[in-house]
Amino acid sequence: FKLIAVNVRWRREHSVETPYGVLHVTLHGSRTSRRPAILTFHDVGLDSKSCFSPLFKFEEMQEIVKNFTLIHIDAPGQEEGTAAYPAGYDIYFTIHVLYKCVSVLSVSFRTVIGVGVGAGAYILSKFTLANPDSVEGLVLINIDINARGWIDWAAQKLSSVTSSLTDQIMTHLFSQEELSANTDLVQSHRERISKSSNLANVELFWKTYQGRRDLNIDRSSTFKCPVMLVVGDQAPYEDAAVECNSKLDPTTTSFLKMADAGGLPQLTQPAKLTEAFKYFIQGMGYMASSCMTRLSRSRTTSLSSSYSMDGSRSRSRTLSQGSQGGQMPPSPSQTMEVSC
Repeated sequence: FKLIAVNVRWRREHSVETPYGVLHVTLHGSRTSRRPAILTFHDVGLDSKSCFSPLFKFEEMQEIVKNFTLIHIDAPGQEEGTAAYPAGYDIYFTIHVLYKCVSVLSVSFRTVIGVGVGAGAYILSKFTLANPDSVEGLVLINIDINARGWIDWAAQKLSSVTSSLTDQIMTHLFSQEELSANTDLVQSHRERISKSSNLANVELFWKTYQGRRDLNIDRSSTFKCPVMLVVGDQAPYEDAAVECNSKLDPTTTSFLKMADAGGLPQLTQPAKLTEAFKYFIQGMGYMASSCMTRLSRSRTTSLSSSYSMDGSRSRSRTLSQGSQGGQMPPSPSQTMEVSC
């Protein structure tokens, strides 16, 4: 594929020509080849910047950024400022083609750690199942591995008649509590989406995600790499994430349910997610000397964790975050369910 580079201060943006079309990709961080690249894919209604910048610009995330190459993929036509597709253009990339685009990008790197949100989590899951040797770890935020059922399909049809596209996307991204409270974050994203120059493109991506199929994952046919599932409590996809957790291998899966995080925990709780991500990376054998700075400072918040050794679950216990500072995290051979 061909890269057309555009220098932008702290990062480099590329237009990547693939057999399936042109993708907008942003690279930053270290250019090391000794570690896997961190590859992200955003949700519907977001682009890589609005979905991930608050997390990867977070102060304590910089220790990770300086040690890994970061690859942020924008789904075709979704990046901020892009032009809308011509009138009458109603055929968008299928999920199959979108994960094939990820495959094209990944060949430049030995392996990757995938970080996906919503639709991006589903696409990276498809990519990982098809390319197990290319992925060392997977962080899935708001994952739904199931196709829509008839009830969901009917509800979506009704919603498309009675609600604007912006309202449909907002309901997908945020919890009902957040929408009712009309927080600053909700207001800013509602305005951004409603005034977007590429709203027609967003609608096409939305329809593609709504037409997804079951991933058909179970304990006997699942990811071969460590997986961290993340969801906010009372988020729109909380039940879907819980169901996904029940179908994954408990010896390689961590489940993080975040209190007061809403529908987009990477935006509302970047500190907690950064700590969890550091633990996850350490569990894969990277950054073993990294200090859990926030954990070592905190003496009040606790983690409620349950561990599974040799496939059997032990009873839940509470660990003080302060007592965990600087220690190695649980290995990927343990399942950790955390409510923080």
